[in-house]
Amino acid sequence: MMNKIFAAMLILSVICGAATGRIQEVCNAALNSCVEAVELFLYLLGGMCMWGGLMRIAEKAKITDMLSKLFKPFLKHIFRGLDFNGKAFHAICMNITANLLGLGNAATPLGLEAMKRLEQEEQPGDTTSRNMIMFIVLNTASITLIPTTAASMRIKHSSAEPMEILPCVLITSACALAAGLISAAALDGIHFGKKRDK
Repeated sequence: MMNKIFAAMLILSVICGAATGRIQEVCNAALNSCVEAVELFLYLLGGMCMWGGLMRIAEKAKITDMLSKLFKPFLKHIFRGLDFNGKAFHAICMNITANLLGLGNAATPLGLEAMKRLEQEEQPGDTTSRNMIMFIVLNTASITLIPTTAASMRIKHSSAEPMEILPCVLITSACALAAGLISAAALDGIHFGKKRDK
């Protein structure tokens, strides 16, 4: 489905560029995007290697065990049937920590690691398990205590008070997380309700 959407967007952009006499700009944008895609790949690859290595160090140093104990009272209500001593839960805890600190680049590889571990432990097959869906919601709409990345961008663009956005970030991220989890739980209930009806 996504391939069809991207193909339609590509064809539509070429048609619009030709119709408006801006086909050269379309070509330049396509070439620049290719370069940016490669740069993004290398950038993410370096981050994934670094944070993946740090996670291994955290596991060896038992830091993930401490984080697991800290987050367990809250997460046991979200992730049902998950092994709270397993590697998947440890990876989830590391991902949540990175999101709390506003380290978006660090949260990405840790999130991928958590999804891989969840797939190994739950073996959902071609479908996505409930815990995987909940983790996606938790990762996407996570609460950010310290918006490190956003503050860095504001400093880069000469902001006098880069952390003044903190109250707004806390409120919006908390609301987004609550809305996401409630929606996921409600839809999950509807899904199981349909199964019972059958």
